Amino acid sequence: MVRQHHIVKIGLDRLQGSWPRGLNDANIGLLVHPASVNSRLEHASSICLRLKKFRVRAFFGPQHGIRGETQDNMIEWSGFRDRTTGIPVYSLYGAVRKPAAAMLKGLDVMVIDLQDVGARYYTFIWTMALVMEACIKAGKAVVVLDRPNPINGLQIEGPMLDPGFRSFVGLYPLPVRHGMTIGEIALYLRDSFFPGLQLHIIRLKGWSRSMWFEDTKLPWVLPSPNMPTPETALVYPGMCLLEGTTISEGRGTTRPFEIFGAPYIDPDRLVERLGSFKLPGLVFRPLSFIPTFQKHGNTLCGGAQLHVTDRKKFKPFLSGVAIIKAIHDLYPGQRLWKEPPYEYEERLLPFDILAGDDRLRKDIEAGRSLRDTEAAWKDGLTEFNKKVRKNYLLYP
Repeated sequence: MVRQHHIVKIGLDRLQGSWPRGLNDANIGLLVHPASVNSRLEHASSICLRLKKFRVRAFFGPQHGIRGETQDNMIEWSGFRDRTTGIPVYSLYGAVRKPAAAMLKGLDVMVIDLQDVGARYYTFIWTMALVMEACIKAGKAVVVLDRPNPINGLQIEGPMLDPGFRSFVGLYPLPVRHGMTIGEIALYLRDSFFPGLQLHIIRLKGWSRSMWFEDTKLPWVLPSPNMPTPETALVYPGMCLLEGTTISEGRGTTRPFEIFGAPYIDPDRLVERLGSFKLPGLVFRPLSFIPTFQKHGNTLCGGAQLHVTDRKKFKPFLSGVAIIKAIHDLYPGQRLWKEPPYEYEERLLPFDILAGDDRLRKDIEAGRSLRDTEAAWKDGLTEFNKKVRKNYLLYP
């Protein structure tokens, strides 16, 4: 049997023929990052400058910059003028995260083309939300160029965000693994929080919810410096939780979020403990590594690497929780929780804002079983899926 080769056209590929007629001859601002490329690897900025349907008047960049100016997370960057065109480039991860009124002056439309990775804490969807908030206040339209969810649009997992734990890694209620495209999230945000916003989605063509990124036949470009492959995106909904701990999540290695550990960990002992959880679709391999930067930089760490053996059965969030629980239980004398600040939050623990509430941390501290911990978030997940998410799914 010959496997069917799917060809997916992203919003950027369809921009010329699908631009909203009522927005012809508009002055636009363009929110992009390094992965804002078409199927031929041409960047959205070049494409938009060439098109005659509108005029590009400003560029905007999220965390890590318009071209990947910053390597690590939580490093701000400053705006500048594009050397070739003289067009201003505004930073939305520096002095401001929401466009200031002066940045939007003279613009009619904000065009957003960002590759998300399917996890609530990936900050690009929240930059989009803040742009939507600024645009409804300023009377500007928003056009979102849709892109695939690289870890498919079917599976959802993890707790819902408690509004009391809002932050830049979660501004509005979503599960951790949301199973939506960025265009679908924009529709949800518009109807729930920004009613009246003039929003247009330039949809994907040829994408279905069961697709993984390689099924699209699109090129993968790092949307952020520590998201090198689609395999990284697959584990990220669970492994990003380690950012809220003192455990290295593998930054400073060639496999960030797949490698993890700390100087005090015995790799074999940890892997034996993780094996007792019988996590589906996953094998842990013990290893030692030396991160070149970030947590435990230039220090020998013991830990493990995740090897996903069946991604349909694999539960990334549950696996991330299991890792943290195992290390908490094996090394009770070690300080586990990272202190604030984290992603502009000065008060709440980083782990709690990543999890979306403090219940998960308290469950781990109380020694609650992994099964009971997982059960605690399932009701909220089911309710969101049935009452909210299903209303915004654009693709079969």
